[in-house]
Amino acid sequence: MLVLHYTGMTSAAAALARMCDPAAQVSAHYLIDEDGAITRLVAEEHRAWHAGAASWGGVADVNSCSIGIELQNPGHEYGYRDFPAAQIAALTELARDIVTRHRIPAARVLGHSDVAPARKQDPGEKFPWAGLAADGLGLWPDFGAAATPGDAARQLTAIGYATGDLAATVTAFQRHWRPARCDGVLDGETARRIAIRAAAAAIV
Repeated sequence: MLVLHYTGMTSAAAALARMCDPAAQVSAHYLIDEDGAITRLVAEEHRAWHAGAASWGGVADVNSCSIGIELQNPGHEYGYRDFPAAQIAALTELARDIVTRHRIPAARVLGHSDVAPARKQDPGEKFPWAGLAADGLGLWPDFGAAATPGDAARQLTAIGYATGDLAATVTAFQRHWRPARCDGVLDGETARRIAIRAAAAAIV
């Protein structure tokens, strides 16, 4: 898996200091600043502590089978804002290299909120998932297609989510695939998108 995060800190320097502090018990393989500067923190073949308590497709130890990239952004707590073009360009180049070398399927390019929906909301609704997928990274199905909503909890599980907290899981799904609405409400459009996403690719 490739798991994308935002730092949720006021600067990349502060984020770097935290991730290099053993007492913090948090790390990632890469940090990308808003100007596109990339810092490698952990070798890809080594485990990084970026996902915490997380799960995807029945895999309960996400840290052991994923590469984590942190994007500098203050996050929802400190003034969440759009991700700059230079930062996304750097991410796209780096991520394309990673998924190619490690043969990571599009369905396993995920956000932290996807793998830990009850705890996390990054990289959030401002992250350009659709644009990244258009560049060949991640999965963005045709949400204009016709679909009949079904059992949302079952479909979310088929996608890969752990659905212990359904409202939190729906919110995480919305942050990724319906960013215009992130309220955890399983309305008709969200249910329709869940059905389309579930049909697009089961767990890979």
